Amino acid sequence: MQDFIYQNPVKILFGHDQIPALAQEVPQDKKVMIVYGGGSVIKHGILQRVKGSLKNTLVFEFGGVEPNPHYETLMKAVEIVKAEKIDFLLAVGGGSVIDGTKFIAAAALYENDPWEIITSYGSVVKQALPFGCVLTLAATGSEMNNTAVINRATTQDKLFFASPCVMPQFSVLEPEITYTLPERQTANGVVDAFVHILEQYITYPVNAKVQDRLAEGLLNTLKEEGPTALKNPQDYDARANIMWAATMALNGMLSAGVPTDWASHLIGQEITALYGIDHARTLAIVMPALWRYCKNEKSEKLAQYGARVWNIPESDTEKMADEAINATVDFFEQLGVKTRLSDYDLGDEAIAEVIRKLKEHGHIALGEHGKITAREAEALLKMAL
Repeated sequence: MQDFIYQNPVKILFGHDQIPALAQEVPQDKKVMIVYGGGSVIKHGILQRVKGSLKNTLVFEFGGVEPNPHYETLMKAVEIVKAEKIDFLLAVGGGSVIDGTKFIAAAALYENDPWEIITSYGSVVKQALPFGCVLTLAATGSEMNNTAVINRATTQDKLFFASPCVMPQFSVLEPEITYTLPERQTANGVVDAFVHILEQYITYPVNAKVQDRLAEGLLNTLKEEGPTALKNPQDYDARANIMWAATMALNGMLSAGVPTDWASHLIGQEITALYGIDHARTLAIVMPALWRYCKNEKSEKLAQYGARVWNIPESDTEKMADEAINATVDFFEQLGVKTRLSDYDLGDEAIAEVIRKLKEHGHIALGEHGKITAREAEALLKMAL
């Protein structure tokens, strides 16, 4: 196991009817701005419940944060925060809304060009407004980490930043809120969380038994509960297990003391920014192809994953690795998530554009060994056609 430092200060309020607890978590002497996305939080009464719990607090609202939140939209929120002297933010939504709120929190106190927050990957962030979260979609784990992904629509740039200054103070997780999610969003959330775990697990062994077993337990949970939630959307136990697994997938615990990959994410982000394909679906396209391309260096962990998650019988390591990749593809397809570029009417011309953006962003030494260059990325994407 590698050396590590781990700290996570986020308070989690999990379970039935947790929204009323906002009255104790949100400071009553602050000006609060609620940040949300589309109309679903209004349609299903979530926004009304949140506002009802903040009766003695001065509340502003900012809606319309997009999936893959747009920098241009978030800057409008920053202007309001500055003009109204907002001093606490409350994200009500999924990962995109929470990511957007993280950017707003940092940009509101940043004196220079806010895009520098993104281009510096967060290194320029020295302070941010405090904020909390009410999670409405189990997927990204943003409710318990310090990372955000922001999309600049005008230039088709989708990049991430991270800073300890943008850790939520608390996050409310009510599994029932996810009952009304469309089937597509439920499936996307399961795949997103599943791939987050795999990015931290399918690398090479460092004898980190605790992290491996945690990862395998979460993967098995999502494997079992994902199809259950799709079949019966109001199965509380399935929704609760998926929600907590998605949070645990990316709260820093799995990556402590182990090598991590993230190449699939960086390549997939470019596909989303260029062609608008759901983030989870780009991951389902890229990761199996990347595994096939890098199978030799990942074969030991792939075989372990195959045995412990997919119950593949012990045999030749390479054969087990192949079967593990196939089992993963089958799982994504079972959830209704396609795994080929051609499934989205993308061909060689799209690959060329993705490689161009990877070069533009300097993402030319990816993976746990830093060996996936633009040439390797092009080759593995051709395997995903």
